[in-house]
Parts: sequence; structure tokens; C-alpha cells
Amino acid sequence: MPSLASLFALAAPLMVYGAPLRRQANPTDLLVLKFADVLEQFESTFYQQALAKFQSSDFTAAGFVDAQVPVQQFIQIQADEAIHASVLESTITSLGDKAISGDCKFDFGNALNDVPTMAATARVVENLGVGAYLGAAHLITDPVILTAAGSILTVEARHQTILNVLANGVSIPQAFDVGLLPNEVLAVASAFISGCDTGITANAPLTITNTGAVGPGTSLTFSSPAINGSTDNFHCQMLVGGMPASISLPLDSCVVPEGIEGPVAIFVTPDDQPLNNNVRDRATQAVIAGPTMAFIDTTKQLLGQLVLAGSNGSGSASTSTTTISPADATSIISSASAASATAAPSATDGASSASATDSAAAASATDGASVSAGNGAASPSGTDSASAAAASATGAAPPESDNTVVDAPGTHNTATGTTANGAITVNGWLST
Repeated sequence: MPSLASLFALAAPLMVYGAPLRRQANPTDLLVLKFADVLEQFESTFYQQALAKFQSSDFTAAGFVDAQVPVQQFIQIQADEAIHASVLESTITSLGDKAISGDCKFDFGNALNDVPTMAATARVVENLGVGAYLGAAHLITDPVILTAAGSILTVEARHQTILNVLANGVSIPQAFDVGLLPNEVLAVASAFISGCDTGITANAPLTITNTGAVGPGTSLTFSSPAINGSTDNFHCQMLVGGMPASISLPLDSCVVPEGIEGPVAIFVTPDDQPLNNNVRDRATQAVIAGPTMAFIDTTKQLLGQLVLAGSNGSGSASTSTTTISPADATSIISSASAASATAAPSATDGASSASATDSAAAASATDGASVSAGNGAASPSGTDSASAAAASATGAAPPESDNTVVDAPGTHNTATGTTANGAITVNGWLST
């Protein structure tokens, strides 16, 4: 049985022209198709090598709550890129030309050192894919080829969103994307590609030399083979989706401003003239090097917290087991319930909150509890002397059932496990 990829490849001429008839293609259209095919092979090979190298334990060690969350997405993305490449190559052949991607070699080097580096690189790769299709759209003369390219662009944008989530960034950080010219795309991608001639001269590459995360207030420093002498009057240009032009700053004072979220394409230019955000006009502007891609992640979303353990701002996953007092347990559960109700109010959430509050009230009548909670949730152990005194005065515990929270130490208690809202887990109850 033929594979899905081969079926798409066979259908490519039909998809592009509506009939399997060879037509004379515009040379520029062919150049764009060939370049797009190289990028699709570049993307497909990247994910293929990443999936072959890393094991499930590598993903969990990197902080993912379940290795299958990122692995399933990377498998799907790789399959999409392979189909895109197959269809593009078949289309090029149907137009009487030959794809050049077969001559290309891809070496991702340090980008595949570990899962965090790979995931960060994947985010760059997908943003390049979106920017490349968007930036090449104005070069395509055939409206049918343009529509076909647009159908790939929308899928690349979905990949981009997934990678943003896996990186604990905002899923859709901007209302607009930034289009990148082919020479701008190669300024980033050419470091990984060799052995084939795309017919396009790449901009000089640009590298951010800062270590650690980049955010508002970060003073950026750069290296580039094109920056090897005086940098008088050089400026950095930050291009953000939706802005008419770049943010222009002196190269020695290139500080990330407040208010930016998500991907930023950064260039170095010989003067302070901002770069146009539309690729047609930017093509005639002077650029010394770049772009390089930076991601400004200032906002954390609940979606990312579902994917990455400990992604609520601590930056690392950690679980501790500590003995806490009933009063502390009440406070933890009540606070978590209130937060849950605020984040997603619904009839179901209301019921969960009420259940958690009831459990907290019952817990306040007991002695110390052993609780597993996230960072910051646990507090030092203690004994509820008031509850102990009350138990001593009565001399006996009330009748019990499987759902009873007893109020005298030394007797069994079945109220263990994870609370309704998942905030804490009660492992057992201590007797004193």
C-alpha cells in the first residue's frame, strides 16, 4: 500500500494546477519552489535526527510532565515537513525542472546537544518556515502556486504555535508574523546547510553573544563576520510582527524595550534608518548582518504549565514531601481552590472548589498531615493543640465510615490522595 507521502506526491501536479498538464513556469516561481523545498528538507531532517537521538527519559529530564507530549508533536511536525518536501519536489518535476535539495547536506551540530537546546532550535526553525513563506509570497507570479504555498504556510504557523507552547512561551504572542526575504532566511539557516546552491546569496550571519534568557532590559551584544572593524553609527534593528518598521537603537545600546512578546528578528545596519516591515521595501535597504532570532517570553500561560513541570515561574520542576499543620493544609487547599475558580470558573470547577474546601475544613480538625505539594506550598510541621485537647476531652472518636475524617489521633483515616483540584496530595496522617 502506498504511503500517505507518496499519494500526496502523486497528487502534486493536480494540487498546483488542477490538471496534470505541464505549463511553462516563471523562473522566479521555480526558484521560490526550489528554495522552499530545501527549507522543508532542512526542517524534516532536523526533527528526524532529533527523534532518533533523544529518548523519553531525555524529555522528562528536560522538564516535560510526559515525554509523549513533545514526542507526539515532533513526530507529527516531521511528517508534515516530509510531505511538504515531497509535494514540492513533485511539483518542480512536473514543471520540467529538478529539485536541488537532493544535493544538500544538513548538520545541526550543537543544536542537538540536549532536549532544551533542540526545542529552542525547533522554535527558530518553525519561525523561519513561517517567515520564509510569508516573505516569498510577493515573489510568486502564478496565483495557483501562491495559493498552494499559502496552504503550507498555515500549517507552518500551527507548528510555530505548538513550539511556542513547548517552550513555555505565549502560544500566539503577536497578531501578525514577520515576513523574511530568502536572503534573510539563509542568514540563519545556512549555518546548517551545505553542498547545494540555492541560487540565493545569504545575508551575513548574526549571533547574539549574551548567555541566558533575553528579556526587557537585556543589553544585547553580537558577533558577525561582517562586524570586524569600526562600528560607528551602526544600529541594531528589532523587527516585531505588526509594527510598520523596526525599533532602531545604537549598536552599543541595543537594549530590549518593554512591551515586546514573542519572536523578534534582529538586524545590524550601517545607520539609524528603521527597516520596513514589508519585505518589498526592505529588500532595497542596507543591512550589514542578520537577522538573528530572539524570543522574548515575559508572560506565562496555563497551557505551558500543563506541558512543563514547575513552569509556574520557578524555572525547574520540584516536588517535596513535608509534614504540615491542619491550619496550613486548610490555607493551602483554600488558596488553590480560589485560584482554580478564578482561572476557569464553571459549574464543575465550583463543585471541585467546594469539595476541596470541605476537605480543608475536615482536615483542620485533625492532627499533622503528610502532604506532597509543589514549591512554596509546604510549610513547617506543627500540631493542632486545640484539636488534640478537644479529642482528649471527649475521650473517644466518633463513629467512622470509609468517608469519615476522624478527629482523634491514633485511629485510621481514609481521607488520602489528591485533592479535587489537584493542588496537593495527602499521603497519610501522623499519630502523636
